[in-house]
Amino acid sequence: MNALPLILTVFVACAVEAIEALTIVLAAGITREWKSTFQGMAVALVVLAAITAVVGPAIAYLPLTPLRLVIGALLAIFGLQWLRKAVLRATGYKALHDEASAYLREVTAAETAARESKRGVSDWYAFTLAFKGVLLEGLEVVFIVITFGANQKNIGAAAPITAAPMFFWLAPKVITMTKVPENWMKFAVGIMLTSFGTFWGAEGAGVAWPGNDAALLVLVPVVALVAAGCILWLRSRKVAAAAPAKETEVVG
Repeated sequence: MNALPLILTVFVACAVEAIEALTIVLAAGITREWKSTFQGMAVALVVLAAITAVVGPAIAYLPLTPLRLVIGALLAIFGLQWLRKAVLRATGYKALHDEASAYLREVTAAETAARESKRGVSDWYAFTLAFKGVLLEGLEVVFIVITFGANQKNIGAAAPITAAPMFFWLAPKVITMTKVPENWMKFAVGIMLTSFGTFWGAEGAGVAWPGNDAALLVLVPVVALVAAGCILWLRSRKVAAAAPAKETEVVG
């Protein structure tokens, strides 16, 4: 299969997670202390690198057919979660993820937390905040990289892409905290993860797709159309539910 869809999907997913991780890192560093923040971020990156180095090659030795079944099921579940949240946010049933508000919440919590020195770290709160933020967001990236790379027997092609979004988003994040279309990025990644997960899971279960990899050219648009249909349906439901309330206000 062409590596381009793999690279694009991993890159966009990493960009989304990098934005969320950077929000936490900036809040900890600006409000508390940069040294402890960088220490927490560095330790988290080392842990993520170790997980990738150990789990990635180990998965590559597993038989491809059952591996695709398991990876496909996990990717489909993971992708549907991203897609579900994106659809609900696009229709107003779930609040949009606002990085500026998230940043302010982290800053408020960091300002009120007590300063404590522990295990050679001068500000334990800043260290743990940065560590947990980078580790939790990074684990999602590691999962995507390992599953995509292992299925394609090409973890090496996927892994370097994880570092690029961190630098790509760092400058605008630090300078302006600009609002990015994060929900639509998650929508796109959700479509790709669901499509690839369905494709690989079905292959692992013994399904022979017409045209082999070319079937993805049909599967991806189908998933996108279904998701778009869900958005239109939920929006129409919301409009229909709001109409009686407006009529009641007018009558009153």
